[in-house]
Amino acid sequence: MNLADSAFLRACRRQPVPHTPVWYMRQAGRALPEYLKVREGVPMLQACATPDLAVEITMQPVRRYGVDAAVFFSDIVVPLKAIGVDLDIKPGVGPVVAQPIREEADLDALRPLEPDDVPYVTEAIRALTGELGGTPLIGFAGAPFTLGAYLIEGGPSRNHDHTKAMMYGEPRLWHALMDRLTGIVLAHLRLQVEAGASAVQLFDSWVGAVAPADYRAYVLPYTRRIFEGLADLDVPRIHFGVGTGELLGLLGEAGADVVGVDWRVPLDEAARRVGPGKALQGNLDPAILLAPWEAVERKAREVLREGRQAEGHVFNLGHGVLPSTDPDQLKRLTDLVHAS
Repeated sequence: MNLADSAFLRACRRQPVPHTPVWYMRQAGRALPEYLKVREGVPMLQACATPDLAVEITMQPVRRYGVDAAVFFSDIVVPLKAIGVDLDIKPGVGPVVAQPIREEADLDALRPLEPDDVPYVTEAIRALTGELGGTPLIGFAGAPFTLGAYLIEGGPSRNHDHTKAMMYGEPRLWHALMDRLTGIVLAHLRLQVEAGASAVQLFDSWVGAVAPADYRAYVLPYTRRIFEGLADLDVPRIHFGVGTGELLGLLGEAGADVVGVDWRVPLDEAARRVGPGKALQGNLDPAILLAPWEAVERKAREVLREGRQAEGHVFNLGHGVLPSTDPDQLKRLTDLVHAS
């Protein structure tokens, strides 16, 4: 099959599709026994930097589920690690930064990203595009706000205290940090597309912590710059955040072709908030997959029905696959979406 004919890429471009396409955030990962087997004893960032391993892990859910797109196995902190930021991914915790960014001198740690910093990314993506054939590969990156929050806090945070304190109290430092991260993120996404990725997703996992007016002032200029910087590559651009119901219109303004929606807002209402000219992605609650199949089927059909109000719909979860999910539930869900 020609890539341009894939249901996923057609839905992203708001074109007619033979069936609703489906893929899952974190489909390549902890819910799969084959993933746990190949990752045994291998730290996360080492796995990301090992092309053969990244290829195998990316392919696993495509083989098992028959999804309409693969998502490149990596992590949002990979480009930061590649430019020399002292960080690690602690099991059960997440990214932990040794020296948080709290003052202007700390910005020196953030030099521009060069292709030679991440040769393993290019190598893995080139190998994947050969293996995947007609199945599109989604490249991805963390958005400047979310990467900035990790760097400022030093790790995951419930309230983002230090992040907001800098944003409100030291706006010059905030904008300097966002500017540097924007360049790094844009470079990382461009090199993934140039290596063969046929779509990209920008994850802004923590941006739901800010109010709409603050998003417009402190975040929107940078996400917009990233999407504008990808426009010449002519690949679908997806924007996703968690807890972003109040921001959906602004996420649409940022310039993506597809707006990802978490499970808190029905897709028909999301279509109204985002406005015309965009496809939507989402938005089954990942926790529903832990319930009996009858509950999964009922909610999935509801999502499909509401998704018809969008100009294009890519079925997905409202966040990533939970580690305790039964892979058979995801296979059954994929088949249901394809048959609907």
